[in-house]
Amino acid sequence: MKVKPITTIKTVVETIEQGGTDIKVFSLVDPDRWELPPFRPGAHIDLHLPGGMVRTYSLCNDPADNKRYLVAVKRERGGRGGSVKLHDEIKVGDTIGVTLPRGGLKLDGDLTHHVFVAGGIGVTPFLSAAAFLQRSGRPDFRLHLMVRGEPPLKAMLAPLMKTGHVVVHDTTRSGRPDVASLVGLPSPGVSVACCGPESMLDDFEQATRDWPGQRVHIERFVPPALPVDRNARPYTLALSRSKLEMRVDPGQTMLAALVSLGIDIPASCCGGICGSCKVDWLEGAPVHRDRVLSPAERARSLMVCVAGSAEDRLVLDL
Repeated sequence: MKVKPITTIKTVVETIEQGGTDIKVFSLVDPDRWELPPFRPGAHIDLHLPGGMVRTYSLCNDPADNKRYLVAVKRERGGRGGSVKLHDEIKVGDTIGVTLPRGGLKLDGDLTHHVFVAGGIGVTPFLSAAAFLQRSGRPDFRLHLMVRGEPPLKAMLAPLMKTGHVVVHDTTRSGRPDVASLVGLPSPGVSVACCGPESMLDDFEQATRDWPGQRVHIERFVPPALPVDRNARPYTLALSRSKLEMRVDPGQTMLAALVSLGIDIPASCCGGICGSCKVDWLEGAPVHRDRVLSPAERARSLMVCVAGSAEDRLVLDL
């Protein structure tokens, strides 16, 4: 049995451009050049690559640019192989399956100022946000970009640097600035967001601990290590629509259990940060270990790659 809670659409690689050292920018379009499904600024898509790899990337173009999805990919030689495959094997004209966009930044109209903090290629979602805000007549934002040497995607950043919307901090010259000083104190109408390496995100989380949660946004590259739950107990995982059940043992992931049942679940990061494997739950008491769902979303959804159960039985809407 195959259950696919996330729709995949077919796209074609229209162009591949250099975005800096070890960075390629891929423009994905509908085969017939129709409009693509809409997305929020900086939303994510999963690319289904040859060999069964699924990798998640942020969109870096304006949502109004609705006939293409633009993703920038840095070649990570020590990564899991997705970026190397994109750089070395994917060519113009190739077909790539793409999930519907999800997530992104909520740049509500009642927010009057936005502070974005990025490290290196983590700038991608904020390029999309900047384009959206400027087009919407709301250009009150500042992007602090930490780099080592030349910034990535310089051609896309150049207009924003010229207007003063982007401040580039070359850490090889003066070290990384204090994140708390960039973020400042909580103020009405101000939102803050960060995307970058784990140490930067840790500093950002500390700097924003007193901010209202709905005005703080974090994007992660690498899932944090999950602590070992020494109190974990086996539980029964039940699928309401499929009428299937199975026992999930301590140390076994819910995702692995679903795969063993023949359920086809999209998965990319397998660490609770990308949002690919979101599934609705109906009964029970999930243990949420992800870093992507809001409290409101957790009331009805979970990420099967990292979620557990606090009770003996958990029912999913599958």
